[in-house]
Amino acid sequence: MWRERMSLQKKHWMVTLQEVFYPALAAVGIPSNILTFLIIWRRNCMLSRSSTFYLMAISVADTLVLVFIVVLELSVKYHQQEPFWSYEPWCSLRDIFSYGAYNASTWQVVVFTVERFVAIHTWKMKAKICTRRCAAWTTTSVFLFSHLFAIPYYWSNASVHENNQTRCIYKPEAPTQFIHTLVGLQTLQAYIFPFLIILTLNGLTLRLISLSNRVHVAADLTSRVNKVTPLLRSWKRKSVVLLVTVSMTFVLLSVTRAITQIILRTTHMYSLDRNDYNLRINIAADTGTMLSLSNAAANMYLYVCTQTKFRQEFFACARQVSFYCKKKL
Repeated sequence: MWRERMSLQKKHWMVTLQEVFYPALAAVGIPSNILTFLIIWRRNCMLSRSSTFYLMAISVADTLVLVFIVVLELSVKYHQQEPFWSYEPWCSLRDIFSYGAYNASTWQVVVFTVERFVAIHTWKMKAKICTRRCAAWTTTSVFLFSHLFAIPYYWSNASVHENNQTRCIYKPEAPTQFIHTLVGLQTLQAYIFPFLIILTLNGLTLRLISLSNRVHVAADLTSRVNKVTPLLRSWKRKSVVLLVTVSMTFVLLSVTRAITQIILRTTHMYSLDRNDYNLRINIAADTGTMLSLSNAAANMYLYVCTQTKFRQEFFACARQVSFYCKKKL
């Protein structure tokens, strides 16, 4: 009892915050992602056929992140002294599913950004790339390759028993170069490459919008052109709003984790105790992790705020559920 009381007194506020935050994030995010998937799939949200596939794939990937990382890894970690993944074979399999889900979520946003960029900028490529068939193949390939690239983590972890506790850690006998290579590749594919692609394409899109706003329709244009132009502008505006909202929210929520992870993995801090919250870098890193994982629960609320048709369908579903509940009562 004395030891338990002392451990409670020494518990850092960051630990308490994460104990509450991760279960709450899962409780909010998983239902919202499922509802988003169903609305986009079953309702008419005035989205292109290809965008429908990409947004549904993002919902699935985000749900996997919440299940494998937020629920099975982090929530269990903060509520069990020895989580099930501390033991084999789960210790070796854990990171395959965790990194696979996170990378799939990241790259679904990247391919959606590329697809919307093509749709906005080029009519010739749009006919070939912005199709349901291409979207289905692309999203499936992202899920497949994200998990394939995570398979090497099977040989990186080991279950060890130290100080009367079983933990899942990097294999002590694993070559240092192997571990550093895994860490470096994960940093590149989860942060650096996605950020560069998203920021570059969004920058080019916003530049195009800025240039087009300077162009004024001449007074002698035909009435037909005058009628079509607002329609095209309205379609492009909605597409740009959707693209920038989804992709830039991902970047903004992930940038803190990206910076702290790069610092931890490229300096002497890599060998520090990550559970020592007297070190400010550990507080910053875990804050970045919470912000980054929040992105997996945010998309439904972004769609509600930015997409009129999705908002209408969402409230229609909410009214139906409310009516059904009242009828049952």
